[in-house]
Amino acid sequence: MNSVKIQEIKRNQQSKYEEIIEYLKQDDGYWLNNDVWNIKDEVFDKEEYKTGIYNIKLDFIKNETLKNEIKFYLVYSLKNKFISLSVILNEYQFAIKYLVEFLKINSMDESTFKNFNIDNDKWRLFLINKGIKLNKNNKICNRTYRYSCNTISNFIKDFYDDREETEKDIWYSKNIKGAKIPASGANHGMNNLINFSKIPHYYRYMVKCYFKTIITKKSWNHCCQILNNLNYFFEKFYSNKYTDEFIENLSRQDVENYLYWLNNEYKDKNTTYKSKFISYVRTFLEYIQMAQYDKAPKKEVSFLIFQDDIPKRELNPDVIKRAKFIPEPILKQLDNNIMDLDRPQFIPIYILLRETGWRGTDILNLRYHNCLEQIWNNKEQQYNYYLCGEITKTSIAQLKIPIKDKVAEMVQKSIYKAKELSTEENNPKKYLFDTYEGKLKGKPLAKATLLTTIKRLIKEKDIRDVNGDLYHFRLHSLRHTRAKEYVEQGMGISIIQQILGHQSLQMTVHYATVTENVLYEKWKNTEDLELFKVATKTNDLERIDLIYDDSENLIRYEYVKKNLDAVRVPFGVCFKASKLPCKQQMNHCLTCASFCTTTENIPEYEEEIDKVKSQIEISNKFGRELWAEKNKHYLDTLEKTLEKVREHKLVHKNGKSREEM
Repeated sequence: MNSVKIQEIKRNQQSKYEEIIEYLKQDDGYWLNNDVWNIKDEVFDKEEYKTGIYNIKLDFIKNETLKNEIKFYLVYSLKNKFISLSVILNEYQFAIKYLVEFLKINSMDESTFKNFNIDNDKWRLFLINKGIKLNKNNKICNRTYRYSCNTISNFIKDFYDDREETEKDIWYSKNIKGAKIPASGANHGMNNLINFSKIPHYYRYMVKCYFKTIITKKSWNHCCQILNNLNYFFEKFYSNKYTDEFIENLSRQDVENYLYWLNNEYKDKNTTYKSKFISYVRTFLEYIQMAQYDKAPKKEVSFLIFQDDIPKRELNPDVIKRAKFIPEPILKQLDNNIMDLDRPQFIPIYILLRETGWRGTDILNLRYHNCLEQIWNNKEQQYNYYLCGEITKTSIAQLKIPIKDKVAEMVQKSIYKAKELSTEENNPKKYLFDTYEGKLKGKPLAKATLLTTIKRLIKEKDIRDVNGDLYHFRLHSLRHTRAKEYVEQGMGISIIQQILGHQSLQMTVHYATVTENVLYEKWKNTEDLELFKVATKTNDLERIDLIYDDSENLIRYEYVKKNLDAVRVPFGVCFKASKLPCKQQMNHCLTCASFCTTTENIPEYEEEIDKVKSQIEISNKFGRELWAEKNKHYLDTLEKTLEKVREHKLVHKNGKSREEM
């Protein structure tokens, strides 16, 4: 099924409807000339479909224009993989029957979707009368039936609308240049668009202006999530008798009302889920205030939404359970047998996942023309290989990480192969691991297929877990395992954060665990620091003078393992008691009593001081006195700590230098 680009048609035709007709003329006019499409016909890919239905019937639609508009939507969605053929066969064609009947019953314009406006409540009632079941939330069970009416009409209306995409109320990812969509596409069909129609008309333009600033910086799915949270924010205020201009006059009491509504409605949800309804709103309000929008809050946002209002984001038990590390015996068997994969094209993908710890979507998103780079190393006086790629989830445009020469050689071979096989038709986006033919032509190899292939290898090689069952492999476990290996190799946690492309240090720390054996070895290496001592008889911590200590009492390893965390953090090491929660997650570790820093961290201080000074200069330039003041306090802490480090070489709460601070 060869696809014709709509943009090319638009440049050559005058009438919008004629463009639709021109599009349907592809494949020798099959789509235009036939009102019943049989999946066994040549225009369809020759694959086995698990369905007893073979025909897509549109012959019941009497109006020719309406019928061609629906055809246009189906063909375009099918060719661009927005809808699967099985969904069209089993759901969409029946939903379209309901839609056409709905138009007749409600005496609506049956000739075109161009001016189509639907009452969602009437559509829902119509489907209920047709016997369509409701779910536990009192919504139409079948998502296709629930959304098809708006989805089809919005798509057609968008096509007829010649305005810039960002001027419309619905933005389609295909029309946003630079939109950060994963190589495998958005999560599902609904996520291919961003719909602002639920935002109150009074604030809609302002919200769209805000999204214009983030739409190419954040991932598309992240933008969808932000809009969902903003929709909730507006809906809560307007449904509770607030009116236009409520944002301009927002008070702390209003925010407390919002927090009350949120916590009552989502009292059974985890804190991570609820935190986004507050943090995303706060970020939005801070931006429109900083940008001096007319409808921004008059009061400083920091006095409206406090940091303590945002629940500490925690991984729920299910997510923690999924944060799984592959046992070493299993990992060795996988590594030793990976060359026996029955689909060899997946071998380099597995190796890169093991080598880098990147997400599967990030490896599959690599492009053959820019994924490998040689960078000069002044210390070693030679060029080193770096893997280069975009991390869409955390909006890193280009992340470069060093890789071994042997791995680089493998990547180079994959590049040569991709260049040899690629054409503008089968690989227009220059994917390193492309699908060169079939219905997924032009897309990277499928992550799900890689997982299935590895599971077949596990079964073939009889790789079993400790209970004797075939090992249950998760692709993301390779990422968690690599993070652990980085820690065990002694790599600093902030460096691991950069390599893995994590947005926050806390996420990296969550995966940064080590085995018991490595824990002992790392403890032995840090014992010489003599940051604290434990009395061998009482098993109690004793204050130690770092300068005059005679080192008679030895650190008890078992005590350390049981009672203390030892984690690399920016500027030093954290020795927090394991039973205590981290109080510095939203602040800086410099003010924490568990923090330790040495002369080896001096370059970090100097670099950070330069950055903070630059931030103060920018804040003053734009009249952000509050920001400038906060940064000045931070700068003062940095400079005082650096002075102490230079004077005493090591700063920790158990030393005199720490206590003097």
